[in-house]
Amino acid sequence: MSSGITLTAGVRQNLLSLQNTADLMAQTQNRLATGKKVNTALDNPISFFTSQSLSDRASDLNSLLDSISNATQTLQAANNGLTSLTKLVQSAQAIAQQAQQSTSTSAKVTGSVAGLTGASVITFSANTDTLTVNDGTTTATYTAVAGAGDTVTNIMNQINNTAGIKIQASLTSDGKLQLLNLEGGNIVIGGTSSAAEKLGLGLVAGTTTGTVNTTRTSLASQYDSIRSQIDQLATDSGYNGVNLLNGDNLSVVFNERGTSTQSITGVTFDSAGLSIAAAQNSFQSAGDVTAALDDLTAALGTLRSQAVSFGSSLSVVQTRQDFTKAMVNTLQSGADNLVLADTNQEGANMLALQTRQSLSTTALSLASQASQSVLRLFQ
Repeated sequence: MSSGITLTAGVRQNLLSLQNTADLMAQTQNRLATGKKVNTALDNPISFFTSQSLSDRASDLNSLLDSISNATQTLQAANNGLTSLTKLVQSAQAIAQQAQQSTSTSAKVTGSVAGLTGASVITFSANTDTLTVNDGTTTATYTAVAGAGDTVTNIMNQINNTAGIKIQASLTSDGKLQLLNLEGGNIVIGGTSSAAEKLGLGLVAGTTTGTVNTTRTSLASQYDSIRSQIDQLATDSGYNGVNLLNGDNLSVVFNERGTSTQSITGVTFDSAGLSIAAAQNSFQSAGDVTAALDDLTAALGTLRSQAVSFGSSLSVVQTRQDFTKAMVNTLQSGADNLVLADTNQEGANMLALQTRQSLSTTALSLASQASQSVLRLFQ
């Protein structure tokens, strides 16, 4: 409904100009206050929704950065574990080498007959011929088979497979039968009718005295202690509930759709997983020390190979982490470019609008002077 007030054309034109200026000032003030030139979809639908989409993706990727960071720390924890495990294995290796340098004092008997092989057949004259081997506690007895003969392998197996026997029978490099007490004790050879000689093995009945090498025993104890530390360290190498050295696996997601991932397979690197056996027979025999050194050499190779594998995975995760950070910045910058206001420009606009408002007010005043002149007729 009309107000009933009639304005001249000049006044109305200046009033409209002043109102437009006020609207523009309000818009500019809002942009300066919010820092955005597009605050709602009504301002610019395309820019608003495009910016929102870019911001949403940047937010999703930013959330993934936390899990990627956790993956990085998990791999670094595993790498720390590998480094420490390597040092422990090297310490165990040094102990085994010391044991190797300490001469074994276990009883050892070597036959006088050379050139034997496992397939060599020993012929016996009577089925009463026997060979007994005693370690001080347990006796292994081999009874000959008259006329038929038997192989050296079968004879050694009879000794080695006797329950509880601490003596090991083997062939030397020059084909002589060798008996070794694995725990530092004595070796007593006996038999009926000079069986040892009749069996053609070159063994003589009697006692060979051996003693326990206390240095090797002590070193074996230290070796087993380090082996226990390997087990504990492997268990303690986890991060945030994931332990790549204790059989856990890790999956890292790199994009918001879950289509870009990396799976990292964990390992079990306790002493059993590294195939490091406990010190056998307190390291009294050279063979047990050599076996331990072989285990440790293989374990070092395994650790170094796995370190390369985890290092490669860590490099990939760190690269993707840097890429994701850069992508978040790119997306956020793109989103901001669509909706953020140029404060310098908006400030200049406000100054110009203030000037325009002042001029419009002056122009409105001048336009109303024609109407005010009518008042003079009544004075």
